[in-house]
Amino acid sequence: METYPQAATLDQDSLSMEAKAHDPRGRPRPDAAIDKRAARQAFDRAAATYDGVAVLQREMASRLLERLDYVRLTPKIILDLGAGTGLAVDALQRRYRQGRVLALDFAFEMLRLARRRGSLLRRPTCLCADAEALPLATGSVDFVFSNATLQWCNDLDRTFAELRRALAPGGLLMFTTFGPDTLRELRGAWAQADGHGHVSPFLDMHDVGDALVRAGFEGPVLDAEYLTLTYADLGGLMDDLRGLGATNATRERPRGLTGKARWHAMRSAYEVHRTEGRLPATYEVVYGHAWAPMQRVVADGVVTLPVSAIGRRSQG
Repeated sequence: METYPQAATLDQDSLSMEAKAHDPRGRPRPDAAIDKRAARQAFDRAAATYDGVAVLQREMASRLLERLDYVRLTPKIILDLGAGTGLAVDALQRRYRQGRVLALDFAFEMLRLARRRGSLLRRPTCLCADAEALPLATGSVDFVFSNATLQWCNDLDRTFAELRRALAPGGLLMFTTFGPDTLRELRGAWAQADGHGHVSPFLDMHDVGDALVRAGFEGPVLDAEYLTLTYADLGGLMDDLRGLGATNATRERPRGLTGKARWHAMRSAYEVHRTEGRLPATYEVVYGHAWAPMQRVVADGVVTLPVSAIGRRSQG
């Protein structure tokens, strides 16, 4: 596995981006797993407001799409994994005019909006399903594009195994997800206020790379950068998180109402981060890509190889 940290800094309005080295972290605890039902309900409620507040997710998708400029690819079937409202659908269809886009998400109300993307004669095919159990035939997808989705999967090994199964030999997986420093200011402020993080856990970039290798992907490459959104007050951040559906959906999340005293304590703890009149919200964004192997092992150890991968022997 190779990692290539980016070395650029960009300040643009309230969005700043800074590349930093990543500190190794452990895996999330099993009791901090995502409650899929709660997460699905949160995204369904947020469908109508999502596009209006998805500044970061839109930027991440744009940067991931730019990386395709350096990849020679002519996919016929493209899976937009965790498509949400379909932010990337139009760009994928413009880039791959002969390809068919499958928009998959576990939130039905998000997909109701995604199905409106594209042109009248070229709408995406929408699938309401879980990334950890894909309703797709083996080897049926040429390219998987996934933006800000993998952090909602409880079993990354299972998820990558499913993606490798669905990918055709030589197919490409390209994704973004969030690293453990994401929303570190909010996590720390809540921990100081009541001892709970109130933020979903995120896997370290190196753990993600190891999972790709275990799943049998080839040539995995990962890198990370820090993106920071700034707000005039904490209410703006909390409104954005609710508008995205990105609420704490872990099984160990506090179930009772947050009292005024704890809320004020958390706000006071967050204020120490205020810089130049703005409150930062840091996101550690992980980018990755990997290839499905050209060979596929089927029953009884038989190895299959697509005819297109067989070249003529060069004459010496």
